Amino acid sequence: MSETFHQAGHGARRLLWSAACVASVAGALGALTLWGRFSAGVTGAVLALDIAVALASWLLSPLLLWRPVGVAMALTVLAALSPTATPAASIGVLQVAQRRPFRVATLVGAAGIAAHVAQGLWQPNRGISFGWWLLLIALGYGAMVGWGALARARRELLMSLRERARRAEAEQGRRVAEARMAERTRIAREMHDVLAHRLSLLATYAGALEYRPDAPPEKLSHAAGVIRAGVHQALDELREVILLLRAEDADEEDRPQPVLRDVPRLVEESRDAGGRVELRDETVGASALPAAAGRTAYRIVQEGLTNARKHAAGRPVRVVLEGRPGARLVVDIRNPLPEDGAGPLAPGSGTGLVGLTERVRLAGGRLDHQAAEGEFRLRAWLPWPA
Repeated sequence: MSETFHQAGHGARRLLWSAACVASVAGALGALTLWGRFSAGVTGAVLALDIAVALASWLLSPLLLWRPVGVAMALTVLAALSPTATPAASIGVLQVAQRRPFRVATLVGAAGIAAHVAQGLWQPNRGISFGWWLLLIALGYGAMVGWGALARARRELLMSLRERARRAEAEQGRRVAEARMAERTRIAREMHDVLAHRLSLLATYAGALEYRPDAPPEKLSHAAGVIRAGVHQALDELREVILLLRAEDADEEDRPQPVLRDVPRLVEESRDAGGRVELRDETVGASALPAAAGRTAYRIVQEGLTNARKHAAGRPVRVVLEGRPGARLVVDIRNPLPEDGAGPLAPGSGTGLVGLTERVRLAGGRLDHQAAEGEFRLRAWLPWPA
């Protein structure tokens, strides 16, 4: 609010300063014209009229900044009475051309020329013929109209450029904000996948404790320890998701960045939880795979193992990785369908494969999933540049 008042005060001071400048210029030129008239021998009532017109023109000239057209026409009428109003009337035409459309400025300029025709007929100039004098007046008014129109066009251009710069800056800010939000959403989706994977492992161990209460104490203790550690890890990951969604920025170093070489560790986690997972890695030059593609492949395997634990607990899972630079990376995950009537081990939102499909599409690949011939198949193709 204080900034608004400051800007308003600055604008008012600038306007008053401009009015003072206009009055000074109009007064000085009017005084010079009046002195020339007196030097030319003008006396009596005509000189008194010249003085009155000069004084009135000087008083009206500052008002051009507030009412340019009306004041300019009043000065034009005064110019028809005495040459001492000519400087102020010319300034009036200039102000109209700077502040109003070209058509309005042209009409005011034409009125000024007509007023000087009347002035020349009533008080002819003795030093030059009427024709040449009128030509000079017309050229002067034309120059004022053209100069004012040029200044107005330049001012509008500068205002347009400033507005475009302001909009571009605002648009850039909006794009940055959208990019940050999209990035945080992407990272949150990744961490959601990690959390779902972790919770499905905990559900597997909890199910083993529930259905095998007669297991040896060391196995029960091991399972309880795994569940406890998994709960702590899940809480940490959930805390990271919450902090990520609240933060304005997230450091790239703090984000989970698994790649293709982390898939064996992921498979080992599933095996430790009692899952029967077969991994066949037939990739060539896996270290040359771009990090983004490797991260996407890791998420595909993670989602496939999570779905298998949820919907086909205890059934074997086969994971096949194939590809080489210059060709493409193929991720194939298959597991037998659950027995009829068997519900999922852990509830799910049903959007995991939808998000995974979108992730693969954004990576330039394709993902298919279907239930056929008694098994569920998840197959993805990712580009692998040479």
